[in-house]
Amino acid sequence: MPKHPWTDYALMALLIGTSAWASLTLSRGPGELAAVWIGNGILVGWLLSRATAHWPGYIVLAFAVEFAARLATAETVAQAAPISATNVVEVLIVAGVVRRFVPNVGDPKRWISLGGIATTSTLVACVTSGLIAASIITALHSTSFVIDFVTWFAAHVVGMVIFATSTLVVHREGKGLIVAPGRRWSFVLTMLLLAVISLAIFLSRYPILFMAYPVLLLGAFRHRFAGVAVGVILLTLIGSTATALGYGPLWLVDGFGTAGRVALLQLYIAGGCLMTIPVALAMAERKRLVAGLRESEHRYRLLADYSHDVIVRMRIDGERIYVSPSAQDILGWSPAEMLGTRTSLIHPDDLQRQTQIIADAIASHEPVTSTYRVRHKEGHYVWIEAVTRTIPSTAGEGFDLIYAGRDVTRRVIAEQALEANRLELRRLALVDPLTGLANRRQFDERMALALARLQRHGTPTSLMYLDIDHFKRINDSYGHAAGDEILRVFAHRLLNCVRSSDLAARLGGDEFVVLIEDACVPQAAEAVARKLIKIMNQDVVVDGTTIRITTSIGIAYTHVPTDAATFMSVADAALYHAKRERNTFHIESVTAPPPGNVENGFA
Repeated sequence: MPKHPWTDYALMALLIGTSAWASLTLSRGPGELAAVWIGNGILVGWLLSRATAHWPGYIVLAFAVEFAARLATAETVAQAAPISATNVVEVLIVAGVVRRFVPNVGDPKRWISLGGIATTSTLVACVTSGLIAASIITALHSTSFVIDFVTWFAAHVVGMVIFATSTLVVHREGKGLIVAPGRRWSFVLTMLLLAVISLAIFLSRYPILFMAYPVLLLGAFRHRFAGVAVGVILLTLIGSTATALGYGPLWLVDGFGTAGRVALLQLYIAGGCLMTIPVALAMAERKRLVAGLRESEHRYRLLADYSHDVIVRMRIDGERIYVSPSAQDILGWSPAEMLGTRTSLIHPDDLQRQTQIIADAIASHEPVTSTYRVRHKEGHYVWIEAVTRTIPSTAGEGFDLIYAGRDVTRRVIAEQALEANRLELRRLALVDPLTGLANRRQFDERMALALARLQRHGTPTSLMYLDIDHFKRINDSYGHAAGDEILRVFAHRLLNCVRSSDLAARLGGDEFVVLIEDACVPQAAEAVARKLIKIMNQDVVVDGTTIRITTSIGIAYTHVPTDAATFMSVADAALYHAKRERNTFHIESVTAPPPGNVENGFA
């Protein structure tokens, strides 16, 4: 509801009463109908600009002032009352349907659908009111029902389209309709030009009605609904008044009479509406889309400019066309320094992989996430996690690339440290801490793999069991520290005697094993054993004390599938034979596979 309701009521009553009186006066006879009926359009626009709860007061007042205007133009009460009531019915149909389906007529997103709903409801309402009014007028004045209906229908449709739209526009735009900065004088001059051309058309006797349409279209293009509303009103007022007074090109047509000329004027005005209202709707939709695009771009700029992430937009060839200000915070480069250049700042080790990622993003048009290093202005590298995706090109064809990346250097360093710790823990879990050799767990894993290869491919394998002769006596005589040193020296000598592909492990105490794969004949294992015995048969000096050590070696050899328990049992038996003499080796072969499923034994 307006701040001053009585002023609002008075203004509406003045407009409806004045327009009704003028239309009835220009109709020039008690049985004749106006060329354009204005009041219903004004009332519909007024109602749709107000809350539904306030409609009754406006409707009662509109009925009263129209009824008074009809009495003032010499209509009888018998005609004035039902015709005024018929106009109320027409208004309620249009306003009720529009309010039901488009509650907010000021929403630009609904203007296209509003046009269809308003047009349909207007046609239904004017048919309904036209049937009622034509029946009343025909009964009172004995005129033609068809002519009365057609004249009423055309006058009310044109009036509803023009003046309901105009009233809504005035209520929506307010003073901005005329005095909005940047379009005030353009609007005034366009409407003045239309008024001058309309006067020239309707004061002449030449068939130049078409001359008003280009200016009317100009008003629609430049001022949208305001241009259409005011322009059609000017054309309607000037055309109706001139035609009613006997002027204008419509009087050149013979044989039509007053009703025929009114119908021609209605068609002429309707043609102006049909040309300009769609243009105004299209321009309003264009304005809405442009505003939406501008708002979207503003939000994008706002997010990009104030985001902590680095946002880069570049062409497919690598030319950067936008770099967010956060680039300077993260990489040290200002946006101006990065724009336009095709120089890659990616670490050489990451360049090939990142190039492939870009190719994948271009091919799939799906976002791709990657982590890589980018050179800081000071020379060091920063780890960046970036999402790369394609977007429509600014050139209108093809695609650009957009990156949204953040500094993840701390996270990557932490992950690398965690991975190093994991590998170190893995190493410690598989390595004997005293000697640095593989421990029992690693030995069991390698044994299972070796026997699996033996099972599948027949790869010959040897297992050597070693221990230090009289190690308990060494420990008892020289102490555990000396014993530990002996174990370390023994392990070192053991590693120097085996290949890198062989596995040397300490099972515990002074028990050592060597797993040798690809030992084609038992003699190969014997050669390794002789070398070990020779090297191990050398004194060790511990804290100035010379200690002599020797070793005994048991060797198990197989070229047939077996399981770990059998293989180790054969090697242990060979070691038992070797220790009878000490400082020597003994070799035994696995001659047949164990019963049952060999592979199950590995598990």
